[in-house]
Amino acid sequence: MEEKLKVGILGGTGMVGQRFISLLENHPWFEVTTIAASPRSAGKTYEEAVGDRWKMDTPMPEAVKKIVVMNVNEVEKVSSGVDFVFSAVDMTKEEIKKIEEEYAKTETPVVSNNSAHRWTPDVPMVVPEINPEHMDVIEFQKKRLGTKRGFIAVKPNCSIQSYAPCLKAWEEFEPYEAVVTTYQAISGAGKTFKDWPEMVGNVIPYIGGEEEKSEREPLRILGKIEDGVIKPAESPKITCQCIRIPVLNGHTAAVFVKFRKKPTKEQLIEKLVNFKGVPQELNLPSAPKQFIQYMEEDNRPQVTLDVNYENGMGVSIGRIREDSIYDFKFVGLSHNTVRGAAGGAVLCAELLTAKKYITKK
Repeated sequence: MEEKLKVGILGGTGMVGQRFISLLENHPWFEVTTIAASPRSAGKTYEEAVGDRWKMDTPMPEAVKKIVVMNVNEVEKVSSGVDFVFSAVDMTKEEIKKIEEEYAKTETPVVSNNSAHRWTPDVPMVVPEINPEHMDVIEFQKKRLGTKRGFIAVKPNCSIQSYAPCLKAWEEFEPYEAVVTTYQAISGAGKTFKDWPEMVGNVIPYIGGEEEKSEREPLRILGKIEDGVIKPAESPKITCQCIRIPVLNGHTAAVFVKFRKKPTKEQLIEKLVNFKGVPQELNLPSAPKQFIQYMEEDNRPQVTLDVNYENGMGVSIGRIREDSIYDFKFVGLSHNTVRGAAGGAVLCAELLTAKKYITKK
């Protein structure tokens, strides 16, 4: 790319905003030129606004330290200096819906990590390897918004990344029922152990709203565009429990699946390791070379060993075996703030750029 696209980060001081900033350091296509956050951070340099709350394990990039944080509510002002924005704002769902639409209506594409627009019928919710064709719905959305280049695209919930890719890879065997339990890291709540000491040595069997997302969102990703909206798939039926565990990064899933066309274990593994998508074909900057790895060892995948597979953009699967009630069971692992949040959104933006939805203003 001859000239980098200018990027704004909405909600840049929070954990996901910080992850965006660390992932975009030295990005070949995108350059962070604008950071916006709440009015209390506005007017400070990014370094001052974050203070001692930098939560990444790599240092704050030098290039962003002196950027003066803008007020995220000053939509026209923020959008005037950027080609597109990533959204990681911390507001109510209704406030997020409203402000993301306001940015889109300034002809600024919005690639959101938030859940507010995941069920807006003409907003694509994309895992780029699974459903890139859903981006075609953007043309219908732009008609509704009255825009020429402004739109909203979202990435799905972090907890589904460790099993939804498998359901897509195994599509020809017709999975029709799945029981999932996710074991979710504390960074999914925007926390570290320093912020949340009561999580040390603890397990909490409830994460608000997470089970509904984990059951429903894979069906929207596996759905199809009909009459200008995305119609969710009917199958597989998924039931889920979501549990918070004392791990910093990495969501693990234990999954049981029934198939209409029963495969062998070898066929399931072969489909996973050969599963590729458009990001791999286009060699997008953040795309993992090998999207899904299968691990033969009985004690893998493990968070400490495997969460950073493919720089946190790959998915690790292990322990595929026949089950006495379901057909097969397996364990999946994905990085919740990289593939599951900021990294997944960056990959979406790269695909939107490759498809010419995001261009220079």
